[in-house]
Amino acid sequence: MNVELKVLGYAALLQVVQFIIMAVPVNLQLGVAYTGGNRDEQKQAHGMPGRLKRALDNHFEGLILFTIAVVVVTLGEAGSPLTAGCAWVYLWARILYVPAYASGVFLVRSLIWGVGFLATVIMLIAALV
Repeated sequence: MNVELKVLGYAALLQVVQFIIMAVPVNLQLGVAYTGGNRDEQKQAHGMPGRLKRALDNHFEGLILFTIAVVVVTLGEAGSPLTAGCAWVYLWARILYVPAYASGVFLVRSLIWGVGFLATVIMLIAALV
């Protein structure tokens, strides 16, 4: 298995972990009657539980582009030390993004997000040229 594909697997496991660390505080805040119900009435988590939910949603969005990059690298047999390094940078940025978003520190999460996004874009470009 190439490095990029392995990192994609780790990124998927990170998403599982994010889901678990988000679900507990959101369920505590909104109540199991709401989260286990049909949710006809929309409620939003706020504070740290809300930030954890938004961080998870953001990972779903970022993982789409990263998955495309990994598929292009893997099927195009375009793996290189650069694409492998970019994959690891993406994963570490996603790991750091969770506590940065949860803590609510101004601008830090955006900078970390930018690093992961840039790593993904570089990966795609490196695979295509």
